[in-house]
Amino acid sequence: MPLANSLTKAFNQTLFTIACEPPIRLLARWILRRVKAPLPVKSFWDAADYPQYLFGVLKAAQFARAQGLTRIAVAEMGCAGGRGLLAMARHAQDLARHFGIDIRVYGFDAGTGLPTFCGDYRDHPDAWKAGDFPMDVDRLRQALPANTQLVIGNVEDTVAPFLRDELDCPLGFVAFDLDLYSSTRAALRIVEQLGERDLLRVPLYFDDLGYDWSHRRAGEPLAIEEFNRENDAIIIEQWLHASAARPFHEAPWLKRFFLAHNLAKISKSQLVGEANRVHDLAY
Repeated sequence: MPLANSLTKAFNQTLFTIACEPPIRLLARWILRRVKAPLPVKSFWDAADYPQYLFGVLKAAQFARAQGLTRIAVAEMGCAGGRGLLAMARHAQDLARHFGIDIRVYGFDAGTGLPTFCGDYRDHPDAWKAGDFPMDVDRLRQALPANTQLVIGNVEDTVAPFLRDELDCPLGFVAFDLDLYSSTRAALRIVEQLGERDLLRVPLYFDDLGYDWSHRRAGEPLAIEEFNRENDAIIIEQWLHASAARPFHEAPWLKRFFLAHNLAKISKSQLVGEANRVHDLAY
């Protein structure tokens, strides 16, 4: 029996290795987009619309289940026309059924397009202008499923009341697509509240990284840098392991994933059970 198990494992690994080779991996992804398959498999092969959102919500659900949580919230900061929010909502519904947990979705947006800029290079006036990306609020609200809620208004004004009056479960995943340094800095307050009830680490996706106009003294990089400088209990770091062993490991969106590490909760953590072993990168 041990020999048979070893042979089966070796055979499956060989098939997987072949499937990951171009152009076979393209065919594998094409097939998986069109057939029913477990959501973790679809995520692994990028076989879904907005694969970055499926990956983020999936990891949040897996982290939550590992900690014994039954409810989490995920959010998109900056929704514009709503395509990303609708995709996030669909992924959340499917993953909630898959894992047997409640996943609530929130979409934050000014509703009237980009707000007034901070007045200098930090908000990238070379890339955007005030009023870009307006939303048809009523139309989007009608299209949203029951698990999803819009929070309309400038994030400078909406995040604090949301944390105080609305959010009653751990935060699982946040996607930032606010374009501006000033808005991203304000929206990062949603991460400052991580505490004892929350996840040890929260996946964050920053959409506006890696473009020719990007640099670390403006936009999302500056907002992240200032957040880390001003907060002792939470640190945001790039998730370098996110691309490990994936068939499409070079996908640009993987480099835009970060983790908010809940240092206060991690400090009080204590592993139980068998001693840890070195993790294999293969999934």
